Amino acid sequence: MTDDRDNSAEYPIDGTLDLHLFAPEDTREVVLEYIDACLERGIHQLRIVHGKGIGVKREIVHSLLAKHPAVAKYYHEGGSGGGWGATIVDLKKE
Repeated sequence: MTDDRDNSAEYPIDGTLDLHLFAPEDTREVVLEYIDACLERGIHQLRIVHGKGIGVKREIVHSLLAKHPAVAKYYHEGGSGGGWGATIVDLKKE
């Protein structure tokens, strides 16, 4: 997964995806690729940081997660970890 601003930079696949680095129109593709990359690496819990803002990225993320066959459940991160600005995703272990 690369950032369009620097095609030579690779995004780390460590279970946390910060969407602040990506344009809203890239959110769908980035999230889908990140889920696939995490599954390939055996990472089954993700933290997707979409920000609080007006909720555009959050709505895109949640609509994808609701339909994704590998997603067991997702929920807003509680406490000081981000609240409404981050979503925790549990992926199915196959």
